[in-house]
Amino acid sequence: MPRHTPAWVARELAERGYNAEREAITVLAGADDPGRAVARAVEHAPGEALRLSVEDARAALDSDGSTAANPQTSPPQSPGSPPEIRGSTSGGGAATVAVANDVTGRSTGTGVYDDFVALFRDRFERLSAMLRPRVNHRPASSIERMGGGEEAAIVGMVNDVRSTSGGHRLIELEDTTGTFRSMALKDRDISTLVDEILCDEVIAVEGRLASDGGVLFADAIHLPDVPRTFQPTTADRHVQAALISDVHVGSQEFLADAWGSFADWLHTPEADPVEYLLIAGDMVEGVGVYPDQDEELDIVDIYDQYETFAEHLKDVPGDLEIVMIPGNHDAVRLAEPQPAFDEELRSVMAAHDARITGNPSTVTIEGVSVLMYHGVSLDEVIAELPAAVASYDEPQKAMFQLLRKRHLAPQFGERTRIAPEERDYLVIDEVPDVFHAGHVHKLGTGRYHNVTVVNSGCWQAQTTFQKRVNIDPDAGFAPILDLDTLDVTLRKFT
Repeated sequence: MPRHTPAWVARELAERGYNAEREAITVLAGADDPGRAVARAVEHAPGEALRLSVEDARAALDSDGSTAANPQTSPPQSPGSPPEIRGSTSGGGAATVAVANDVTGRSTGTGVYDDFVALFRDRFERLSAMLRPRVNHRPASSIERMGGGEEAAIVGMVNDVRSTSGGHRLIELEDTTGTFRSMALKDRDISTLVDEILCDEVIAVEGRLASDGGVLFADAIHLPDVPRTFQPTTADRHVQAALISDVHVGSQEFLADAWGSFADWLHTPEADPVEYLLIAGDMVEGVGVYPDQDEELDIVDIYDQYETFAEHLKDVPGDLEIVMIPGNHDAVRLAEPQPAFDEELRSVMAAHDARITGNPSTVTIEGVSVLMYHGVSLDEVIAELPAAVASYDEPQKAMFQLLRKRHLAPQFGERTRIAPEERDYLVIDEVPDVFHAGHVHKLGTGRYHNVTVVNSGCWQAQTTFQKRVNIDPDAGFAPILDLDTLDVTLRKFT
């Protein structure tokens, strides 16, 4: 008999009123006769159980004399390797989801001065290492001793950017030895690039020193950036992931009908290739996030909000691998990087045994690395940079800027709260194959130097606050990512 997919098994169980652990679904799908195995599992389910365990599945097969596919074991991990979870594939075998760069359980910051020093030193060292091979740089203290008119280059963190009385742009850079000023003349093409520079990002400047040696006239400005030669990794089979964010359960504007349509679609044959669901934060509306929020809440208790979100999550197929990170409306610390939900909230959302990780995290599925970041810093990037390169109407362009700067929150101390960890978890060390964010409630997709970029919209209609700031949200969409081609299809469920 042909082997049914785990998706088929999950649908059959759902039609009988049951959910199941992923491994239980894998066991049933790998039986000699999956249809009979499902029937026996339901028949032998504990009296009040609504969720079948792997033990229930194996007991059903043993009682029927059926055999299941041999379970595969996870490979051993070295102490520093990223955590992995098991999941089902369309062939009934095992798949892994690896997570890296997760601050959960590793937070070290106490808020003292030395913590901030360590954070900025780590940021500077890692970003400057990306730039040093590209320029013949010298430290600031060395450039101060050079003679006027000499060629020079410096790698530094941007302390300040301002205009002179003559309309030129002055950039003050700092490294571990001191500070030095660079000037972009207004009649040079390079001056427009200065408009895209934020304080606290790390750049390299090449040019020639003024006659008195006091300023470096810029001929070129380099950002850490994604190499133009970057080639992404793709899956070796046709498999898809649904990328969503900003569900906002608990809000009066939560689109429950649209979510129901999305969940129903996931149970159709058309959605069989969708084996992963990646949620980039703001599962719930939260409580006390902004003034007078209580007037727009449908559910006023934060735990009740998560309970209701968990019920909605049960509507999606039981064999989906789910990965979720928190956002600024979720019940975790506001400062980034954000650790994953605590054990109490994890237990509330345990129905699908989702992978719950921190914000940001890099998630690798089917060999494809997906950088998941909720996206609070996008507000700041859009506010600070010209509309042509960063806007709410095209949020993917603001995400392009983060890739160029190789940092998820380049500017410190403005709109984005940053926790002073000894390691800067917001540096983009490894170029991801996919960059997935949310937060701004606007859809945007594109490619930047072969990195697929997705901002996934939301599941919340326009709020009073959004009306005041003239944001018309893109609600009820689910971007579907083909992991074998990295193409994105936008599906609308409203």
